[in-house]
Amino acid sequence: MERKTPLYDCHVKAGGKLVPFAGYLLPVQYETGVITEHMAVRTTAGLFDVSHMGEVVLKGKDALKNVQRLVSNDCSRMYDGQVKYSPMCNENGGVVDDLLVYRRKEDDYLIVINAANRFKDVEWMKQHLIGEVEFEDISDEVAQLALQGPQAKAILSKLAEESLLPVKYYSFSEGVMVAGISCLVSRTGYTGEDGYELYCDNEDAPKLWDSLLEAGNYKVNDLPEEGNTSITKEESIPTLSIIPCGLGARDTLRLEAAMPLYGHEMDDTVSPLETGLGFAVKLEKEDFIGKTGMLAKGVPTRARVGLNITGRGIAREACPVYYNGEQIGATTSGTHCPYLGRPIAMALVSTEHSALGTHVEVDVRGRRITAEVVALPFYKRTT
Repeated sequence: MERKTPLYDCHVKAGGKLVPFAGYLLPVQYETGVITEHMAVRTTAGLFDVSHMGEVVLKGKDALKNVQRLVSNDCSRMYDGQVKYSPMCNENGGVVDDLLVYRRKEDDYLIVINAANRFKDVEWMKQHLIGEVEFEDISDEVAQLALQGPQAKAILSKLAEESLLPVKYYSFSEGVMVAGISCLVSRTGYTGEDGYELYCDNEDAPKLWDSLLEAGNYKVNDLPEEGNTSITKEESIPTLSIIPCGLGARDTLRLEAAMPLYGHEMDDTVSPLETGLGFAVKLEKEDFIGKTGMLAKGVPTRARVGLNITGRGIAREACPVYYNGEQIGATTSGTHCPYLGRPIAMALVSTEHSALGTHVEVDVRGRRITAEVVALPFYKRTT
């Protein structure tokens, strides 16, 4: 039976279409529809409930030693208030999960994990702890909201002291009072836009949600009718600054920004070196779980690429990709992206066919359509 986040009643009140996801009932979209929600994040702001994400804490003398052992990135030079992205790998070099490491202080780390992997990750970490360290899964005690878009800072500054907000991308501040609620505010996100992720106690989440929407002048009667696709990238949303957004827009936004998703671009059989995450793999640091496995495999023979679909059709995940009649890989994610106005996909293909400009074919339900390998990300904000 699916669980409810602390914001379940807020979603019902706002007309969210609730679906099971990662063990929770979450809104896939609201009455506005995915396209309008996507465009709001690209042009003004959107608010997401991401309370289904998992959070664990590592504290103690050997907290850093454990973090370094568990993740492939190098966290040894992190400063208090810094966030770092990293894969967490198995012994063979495949990805157990990708996560965010928050350094609160030298012996205190918060790690944010994917909702679908929460229980697997917790058990994996427990089985590989060493030395003097305290480990706690606090996922059930924490709510998380994501405020994303060009107007995110202006909206949040109406509710919090601007000087207390994190300035750098991938940094955070704790104990920030937002609408009278104590929050950890992180300048991070999963949309390709500037924005924040806010962590608070469960009981405070509904008030925080409502306060952020009100600060962005959200009014139910202002919402466009469902299916309205008239908003284009040349326009803003004239009567809105913020709207609530669901899982559908979260996925199209992250795909447009070429952000990988566990279970799609990576899993326990895919190395981070194969899926474009080499920047977060520091083979020169002391041993970490998966280092030996990656080195044993040698130079990767496949790579994650972007595909611009030039034929008629939309490629989804797991569509075979062909070059001159030979299958060279498969798509990992794909959709029609509202802001770009065209179908795109990401794929894992053999490295010899991964060069930009390579023309391929994608099998979509038995019909092959043309595509071209293009640079990632598909979309990158300019400010």
